[in-house]
Amino acid sequence: MTDYTERLRENRAEKDRVFAEERGSPIPPDERDDFDGLDYFEPDPDYRVEATVTVHDDPAPVDMETSDDRTVRYLRVVTFEFALDGESYTLHGYRQEGRDDEVFVPFRDKTTGQQTYRGGRYMELAPDRELTDGDRVTLDFNLAYTPFCAFSDAFSCPLPPEENWLETVVPAGERDPHA
Repeated sequence: MTDYTERLRENRAEKDRVFAEERGSPIPPDERDDFDGLDYFEPDPDYRVEATVTVHDDPAPVDMETSDDRTVRYLRVVTFEFALDGESYTLHGYRQEGRDDEVFVPFRDKTTGQQTYRGGRYMELAPDRELTDGDRVTLDFNLAYTPFCAFSDAFSCPLPPEENWLETVVPAGERDPHA
């Protein structure tokens, strides 16, 4: 087993522990005793891809619908171009106005609503420096996770905008918690 796969399995085990035991868990308290961990696709290095960065110097606002029928505004700050199974794709990364921390990458793919949560999945990137045009970053779909609103209506989650709907299957990361 590779170091990467081992680290990923350890990360998943820790997340399962947090969901089962911690106060901030999205699992409702009365359901935690029956919670025996999240369902994941097997780790697959083919879904850990290198992407080329295009930075948007004047980020366009994007209004995202939410799971509770509200709208939240994000700024499209970056575009990632990458290849999966020999095909080229793009995903956009967003930040809320006034924030300069992680890049939020919500997406849907052809597993959405079947093998994965109907509202899409998320990835987050925490670059160790300011991204610039032409930078190469790793998009690791093995880390794609289900938003908290899939577990409880107490959470409101942005839904991936249509520009982040991938026309391919991405069998990596978390599966639908209700499947």
